[in-house]
Amino acid sequence: MKQLQRLYHQRLPGDRLTTSEFAQRLAAISTEINQPVCAYINRRGQVIRVGVGTPRQTQIPPLELPRYGAERLCGIRCIATKLKQDPPSESSLTAMVLQRLDALVILTLTGEGMVRRGGGATGYVADSYLAHLLPQTETDSPYWFVSPPQSLDALSQQDFLDLVEGLEAEFRREFTARQVDADHDRVLIVGLMTNESEVQFEDNLAELARLVDTAGGDVLEVAQQKRPHPHPQTVVGIGKVEEIALLVQTLGANLVVFNRDLSPAQIRNLESQIGVRVVDRTEVILDIFAQRAQSQAGKLQVELAQLEYMLPRLSGRGQTMSRLGGGIGTRGPGETKLETERRVIQRRLTRLQQEVDQLQAHRSRLRKQRQKQDIPSVSLVGYTNAGKSTLINALTNAEVYTADQLFATLDPTTRRLAINDHLTGENHNILITDTVGFIHELPPSLVDAFRATLEEVTEADALLHVVDLSHPAWLSQIESVQKILSDMPIATGPALMAFNKIDQVGSETLEEAKEKFPDAVFISATRQLGIENLKQKLIYLVHE
Repeated sequence: MKQLQRLYHQRLPGDRLTTSEFAQRLAAISTEINQPVCAYINRRGQVIRVGVGTPRQTQIPPLELPRYGAERLCGIRCIATKLKQDPPSESSLTAMVLQRLDALVILTLTGEGMVRRGGGATGYVADSYLAHLLPQTETDSPYWFVSPPQSLDALSQQDFLDLVEGLEAEFRREFTARQVDADHDRVLIVGLMTNESEVQFEDNLAELARLVDTAGGDVLEVAQQKRPHPHPQTVVGIGKVEEIALLVQTLGANLVVFNRDLSPAQIRNLESQIGVRVVDRTEVILDIFAQRAQSQAGKLQVELAQLEYMLPRLSGRGQTMSRLGGGIGTRGPGETKLETERRVIQRRLTRLQQEVDQLQAHRSRLRKQRQKQDIPSVSLVGYTNAGKSTLINALTNAEVYTADQLFATLDPTTRRLAINDHLTGENHNILITDTVGFIHELPPSLVDAFRATLEEVTEADALLHVVDLSHPAWLSQIESVQKILSDMPIATGPALMAFNKIDQVGSETLEEAKEKFPDAVFISATRQLGIENLKQKLIYLVHE
């Protein structure tokens, strides 16, 4: 222990990787205890960390590193001993990448040597290897460079500063080339497959990529793992976490998105091991809703959903929310910051709940006024991006915002539609309401917060279920919508299914849909195909 502690008093030249004296002394200690030893040294030549074990076992956690960034190295090099006379192992090189070390020096041991009088040592080092990171100029570029075995004298003569400055200049050039649009998050998606089918899993990942794109992120890569159950601490396995951290470093990602909900503890564990922000699917959806909310009612409901999501995740969020310890000098007022935040959010939640209740009452009064006029109402429901807003524009010449994005519409829009019955010649008026789109496993906080908006669905006389037939997973989307409708507290009225975007599908898909849903209507809202037939069907739907 004393010999290991004395290593902290060593000072190495700033322009050299190591000195022969320091390397032999480290090797002598390692030989004596028969364990690998690692010394971490900063650019001023100070030993800042000594650990017994391999570089993988002794690595510095990402959040404790003094410097961090895709355009530079961390400012620390590692001198490590190895009992066997082999090149650096892949786990040691991976640890170098995860920490973005300036360099990794591996000293292989002879197993013998001599300690000189006065504390010097000689004969303990057989060969030395030098490893360092490489810029990722292409997708299949190697992560690192490892030198052939060389003598300790040759290694100690190398100019360390020249090597590091050259590497960082290349990293900066590569980083600048990637920073064309710095406003966008660079996202790595992680998917965990448990008991769902391969097709379902792929569809969910594709949908998550669309969600990230809609939220304003750039998907760099998708990592996948198959497990019978999620890992309780990190969702994916420990080895996969290392692989994700390696991908984050090499791709320059600043955000990791998981395809399932994460607990606060899992987020905390993942962020400490990966070193960048980690979010789940629900948080991405909430972010999209926050961007899309235009009306006061929409913003109110989004804020309510975000606070309900955030409240259970406050505990242990960063140093500002951390609990005080139990010991001398740590006792005091307790979780002051955490409890203060909780109280503020609870008060805000109570007020928002009251405002949402008032919004519900206001919408209820509007519906009663419409019902007094004895005008039947139809609500458009369906999966997000099925074309509901485009359809209401085609039917009523409304000017509802449309875009090929998920959740382009949040606020309900009601328009009057006048239809002439071809059989009787009578004119009929119907109120058409565009509503927020549904999605597979819609977050419960959103369903609760948007109950004022979703009441437009439950109070309507009939529903028009719009389906995007051009989507590969249109059948599972129908099931998702029907499940959400069945979970609503009030039973909905009769429903008519309208298959949209028929101009973008083949005849086989069209025939399959007609066979499975013979009573459905087939339309193209953008090309005005089948719109007149849909209007006639709507008359009979509301008068059933």
